[in-house]
Amino acid sequence: MGIFGKRKSREERAAEIANKVASGKGFYGRTTRAFIGREDFAQLQGAIGAYNSGVNVQQLIAMGAPTTVAVVVSISDTGKLVNFDPVVDLVVQPTGATSPGPDHVTLQTIVSKLAIPRAGDQVLLVADPAQPGGYLFAGMV
Repeated sequence: MGIFGKRKSREERAAEIANKVASGKGFYGRTTRAFIGREDFAQLQGAIGAYNSGVNVQQLIAMGAPTTVAVVVSISDTGKLVNFDPVVDLVVQPTGATSPGPDHVTLQTIVSKLAIPRAGDQVLLVADPAQPGGYLFAGMV
């Protein structure tokens, strides 16, 4: 504990810096944007966004958010990696949706290279609170 209140943990500070880099704000964000090109900065923003999506899913599941089972229709590689795990475009068809929705849902998400879903596999989805009607990938069933 610091003199003027609670100090942030290393994880909280690292997440704060990563968000500033992704948004291009603050010292770290402006410096990163200045040193790498526009295309590379866009890829960096996508990777940090995918990471934040995974963190949000873990928090939603811990809070007891309902999950939906879906069947993988197709999967394709984007060529991006986050911590050596691939970022993929995943097309799924929800099977137990409570409200009528689209037949197919397309997600760009990080998957473990040890458990990459294949067409026909069942996966879990969580409703995305930031995007009504959208889903987040929550892992394999």
